[in-house]
Amino acid sequence: MSTLTRDERLAGAVALRTAGEKERAKDQLVALAAEFPDDLEIAFQTAWAHDTLGLEAAAVPFYETAVGRPGLPPDDRKGALLGLGSTYRTLGRYAESVATLRQGVAEFPDDGGLRTFLAMALYNTGEHREAVGTLLHLLATTSGDAGVTDYREAITFYADRLDETWPG
Repeated sequence: MSTLTRDERLAGAVALRTAGEKERAKDQLVALAAEFPDDLEIAFQTAWAHDTLGLEAAAVPFYETAVGRPGLPPDDRKGALLGLGSTYRTLGRYAESVATLRQGVAEFPDDGGLRTFLAMALYNTGEHREAVGTLLHLLATTSGDAGVTDYREAITFYADRLDETWPG
């Protein structure tokens, strides 16, 4: 058993991941997760470590633990919801992806990353109109491109009316 505290061990594992030693980081985080199975922060960091290695399926249970109840700091919760939703999408679990990303957007409505990944998942579920509308709203509210900003009001208006036509 290590003489380092939980916090020191977690910080060390995160530092390894940040330094590019992803496999060592994952191994240390898996050991921490086994020791602290209900720890939301450790679960989130363990999921993230798996994701960075392309081990999406193995990341899922850790993400699910991380978002399963309140307690993560807001930035970590946002990251965990995006990570889980994106991972579900990567695994072809589209309905779960949409549900998770909708939850993320409900909790963090101004986060462009969540809205972008939601649009991708909506596309995968055949909800093309909502996917494009979501991206158009995001584009209209975040772009600094003059070709977008000059037409921001029209883009926002049409984002929810993609199929409408007017008599001319």
